[in-house]
Amino acid sequence: MDLIKAIEAEQVKDGAENFRIGDTVKVHYRIVEGKTERVQVYEGLVIAKNNSGIRRTVTVRKISYGVGVERVFPVNSPRVEKFEVVREGKVRRAKLYYMRGRIGKKATKVKQLIRKKAAV
Repeated sequence: MDLIKAIEAEQVKDGAENFRIGDTVKVHYRIVEGKTERVQVYEGLVIAKNNSGIRRTVTVRKISYGVGVERVFPVNSPRVEKFEVVREGKVRRAKLYYMRGRIGKKATKVKQLIRKKAAV
């Protein structure tokens, strides 16, 4: 069992966990189309985090042309280049599945987390 954990520890990306539930993030995802590769940016609200370690996944929800779209990204996948935090959210839940029932502007809004500046 320790051998499996050792192999998984090598494959975990550094700095991939710099966001929380309720944050609006941009996911830079590498897409292969035939012989060419490009990076597609998927911006949405983090509504869930699942599993741990190398198997960690994140569910990101966005509204596209009035329809809610959810996508699950493996955090440690080589296809995911980076997660960029656009806006920090303030929530009191671990899973934001209630966002699925919201319509219009409410479907993407969560209270913004305002942090105090550190005293220098």
